[in-house]
Amino acid sequence: MTTLTRGPEARPLPAPAARARVRRRRSVTIALFVLPALVLFLLLVVAPILIAMYSSVFRWNGFGGLPANFIGLDNFTRLFGTEVFRDDLWHLVVLIAFSVCVQLPFSLGIAMLLHQRIRGRALYRLVFFAPYVLSEVITGVLFSLILSPESGMANQLLRAVGLESQWLSDPGSVMYSLFLVMTWKYFGFHMMIYLAGRQNIPEELIEAAKIDGAGPWKVFRHVTLPLLGPTVRISVFLSVIYTIQLFDLVWILTQGGPSHSSETMAVTMMEWGFKRSQVGYASAVSVVMFALSLVFALVYQRLVMRRDLEGATTSIGGRR
Repeated sequence: MTTLTRGPEARPLPAPAARARVRRRRSVTIALFVLPALVLFLLLVVAPILIAMYSSVFRWNGFGGLPANFIGLDNFTRLFGTEVFRDDLWHLVVLIAFSVCVQLPFSLGIAMLLHQRIRGRALYRLVFFAPYVLSEVITGVLFSLILSPESGMANQLLRAVGLESQWLSDPGSVMYSLFLVMTWKYFGFHMMIYLAGRQNIPEELIEAAKIDGAGPWKVFRHVTLPLLGPTVRISVFLSVIYTIQLFDLVWILTQGGPSHSSETMAVTMMEWGFKRSQVGYASAVSVVMFALSLVFALVYQRLVMRRDLEGATTSIGGRR
């Protein structure tokens, strides 16, 4: 005799109304998690940008409530016509060029060395990364003491061999001194980025290139560096954005001097907004800084990072 066993009854599908309630409940839960971050973003990012844009078309000293003396684009016309603003742009170009052409290759070279199996490499990584952990204020105060023309350690060492330098008070050397401090502060950060990127490269590819007869330079040039491309592009992006917004180190070390020879747009904004109480003009400077950052980010993403983003999206889609 054949015995028929009855399988488990299929669970009935939920009614459309029940599914709609589940979706609404899920949407409310997601909204509750997103809402605090969204409120903070609106208050701390969007609102200041809108206030700066609004203030930039007024003549306002920052007191007496909302600005009321509308002057249109006069603040921007005045800003673009000043020699200080042109100097700020030139200093920005110089610092970006130094960072991209000197600081980042130096960081990449140190990262490649510390990827090798050398004794104490963990200690070296810690020592090189430690300056990045320090705040800009501490770094600025530290180097203002080191580079002091009278009692600074740098000049004391130079005097021992009959030399001396006005590191921060000479218009011809102040930008080099500033870049030296920036490199000490930030190269460890980029070094760690490159180290992380290098560790994601499969060693099989490196070994295959060596078996084919490639030397260390050819392996780096034709295998390592192309695979580090997305990491390098992110590093360049972060470096440029930070340089556009550079303020703390310059303000503590030189306050833009001597004679505006190290001034940046952020320092100009600070000087006009807080020292001279011309908040409308300072807001125009901040709007220009924001526009430069936004345009660079959009163009860089469009021309340089688009391929990386498309590759990441394709990889995620393939895994699904």
